[in-house]
Amino acid sequence: MRIHDCLNAPAPKTIASRQIPVILNGGHSSDEAQVLRQAFNEAGLEAKLLPFRSGGDMRELARRAMEEGPPVLVAAGGDGTVSAVADAVRGTGTALGVIPVGTLNHFAKDLGIPLDPKEAARTLAAGRRIRVDVGEVNGRAFVNNASLGLYADMVHKRERQQRRLRRGKRAAMLWASLAVLHRSRLLDLRLELEDGVQECRAPFVFVGNSRYVMEGFDIGKRERLDDGILSVYTTRRCGAGGLLGLALRALLGRLRQAEDFVESSVRSLRVESRSRQLLVATDGEVSAMQTPLEFRIRPRALEVIVP
Repeated sequence: MRIHDCLNAPAPKTIASRQIPVILNGGHSSDEAQVLRQAFNEAGLEAKLLPFRSGGDMRELARRAMEEGPPVLVAAGGDGTVSAVADAVRGTGTALGVIPVGTLNHFAKDLGIPLDPKEAARTLAAGRRIRVDVGEVNGRAFVNNASLGLYADMVHKRERQQRRLRRGKRAAMLWASLAVLHRSRLLDLRLELEDGVQECRAPFVFVGNSRYVMEGFDIGKRERLDDGILSVYTTRRCGAGGLLGLALRALLGRLRQAEDFVESSVRSLRVESRSRQLLVATDGEVSAMQTPLEFRIRPRALEVIVP
């Protein structure tokens, strides 16, 4: 079953108030904000833009917007913006709307939300709602995934390069990836899964909201976001060569034949470490979290508007 065929999806609703609060990532120019307003106007809606300023707390901005109890709160940005707004919206009567104007937009793509702002605004006007799962680590929500090790280190270095050297996001990520892969290290962790305990020495641990496609040319996609599980992936391989070999296996559809690739499907996961804190990347945003890390799935906790 695909996402758009979710069982028990609520009947389509129209938006009672035509003015909709929109959390807009601060990386967009005034011209882009005007394009967004025009897209809403053409869809018969009015965008109440709430720009996020660098150095602020996007989750706090979303929580303040929720104080007025809007029927819909829109995230205009990439996966990090969507994740922050979803954290405030989940478990309430407010639906999440998405205008995917970020870099990757994995969440929007997996749900079939149009990447064109005008088409995405028309989707909001139609108002079809479904419920999807939300992952959680130490109380912080994620809509795509959370990871430790390699990717978290890359994001941390990318953000430092963006701040200090004012490099663009893509260029900064390229340099950060090369630096981290050159000095990749193993994490010493204890994973408490539902079916037992694993001592884990690995360069990364990836925890996904729902099952990910891990082989072939659709790597990183999800067929559905309401299966009620966390997917956990890790490997004992280290170094650029070993990880490249693992990536080639994935492309060739032979990843699961690798003895050092480990995957599990769970509803909860506890990660223990000798370190008091670990860097955790949630939907592309990195933060230091106290250990142990407590992961869990929140089934169908988020209403989202889709085509």
